[in-house]
Amino acid sequence: MKINTLPQEFIDAQPILKTLENAGFEAYFVGGAVRDMILNKPIHDVDIATSAFPEEVKSLFNKTIDTGIQHGTVMVLDHGAGYEITTFRTESTYTDFRRPDKVTFVRNLREDLKRRDFTINALAMNYSGNIVDLFDGLSDLKNGIVRAVGDAEVRFTEDALRMMRALRFSAQLEFAIDVNTQQALTKLAPNLKKIAVERIRVEFEKLLMGSQASESLQIGIRDGVMAYLPGDIGTWDLSQIILDLKSNQANTAQVAWIHLLVHSNLNVKKMIQFMRIWKMSREDIKVTSLIAPLVHHIETAHKFELYQVFAYRKILFEVLCLMQVSDETMQRITTIFANLPISKSADLAINGADLIRDGLVKPGPEMGRVLRIIEKSVVLEQLENTPDVLITYIKGLKSYDKN
Repeated sequence: MKINTLPQEFIDAQPILKTLENAGFEAYFVGGAVRDMILNKPIHDVDIATSAFPEEVKSLFNKTIDTGIQHGTVMVLDHGAGYEITTFRTESTYTDFRRPDKVTFVRNLREDLKRRDFTINALAMNYSGNIVDLFDGLSDLKNGIVRAVGDAEVRFTEDALRMMRALRFSAQLEFAIDVNTQQALTKLAPNLKKIAVERIRVEFEKLLMGSQASESLQIGIRDGVMAYLPGDIGTWDLSQIILDLKSNQANTAQVAWIHLLVHSNLNVKKMIQFMRIWKMSREDIKVTSLIAPLVHHIETAHKFELYQVFAYRKILFEVLCLMQVSDETMQRITTIFANLPISKSADLAINGADLIRDGLVKPGPEMGRVLRIIEKSVVLEQLENTPDVLITYIKGLKSYDKN
């Protein structure tokens, strides 16, 4: 197979291949970029594999960074962009189920491609656009199949994360999983316990955002993979999650997590504990723990609850759309947001500096408490948002506190 019209991403990188070839080495575009080009999907990072050893690569280019030189990877910064160039290699055993104990550089493309995870990722393309397909990856792309290269049990034993990647590619590409690959996944799923949570989270989030997320989740449940994910998935209403994902998918990781936790029986404290187990960022934990509990009772949510998530209202609406909440509820929430007297605390007619200047409060927890009281009162339209009204109210509040 030959690609007659290369996408611009590959054209921009062709000078790298030409430099390597002119020096007598083999060089190919490899991996996901080649796969996505054939599938007419957006191309992300363009990776290059070569018969040149790392020091030989470095000698050919002016600007390089040793991004993973122990594994044969050098980033070349010539020609206005960064391209990772990796030497053809073979790998030894993986005693930690993640990294090879030893990497051996080789000059043979086949040896390099046969260590890759799936046939659809074991494609290579030369400078002229000729596709090198040594493991029937083109056939699997055409037929929509995720198949391990060679022995699936060997591939999954080398790196257990590949099992999550199988489910992820199935969800993203709407591909079926090959029978032998699926059997190996079922057998070796317990090895996921030995993989870093952060690596699992990345693949799981991509799975949840895939157009076939519902089917991949069902495969994960059927084959026992879900049982080995971090935390206790027994708290999730998986049937409802799968039902929602049949019609729509999250477009961000935050929406995906909120959707999952809405369909759980966890209170806010346990939600936060669960998210920490998954090593989620502080921002993701903050947003999720604000929105998920609110969505639990969105039908009766009141004005101040919605005000507190005003900055994240876009995320809230995306979650509600994913859950197919009624049009009536969506309209009610939209109306409440549109009619809020203020959208953030900075919209208050007075601030902490005003209170200190007028001698009403001193800096510290007391000032925060007072501002929160008037903020809620303004949102609920119990107080008019003017300096005079708010200061008069605070004076009365302070007088009451003294008594």
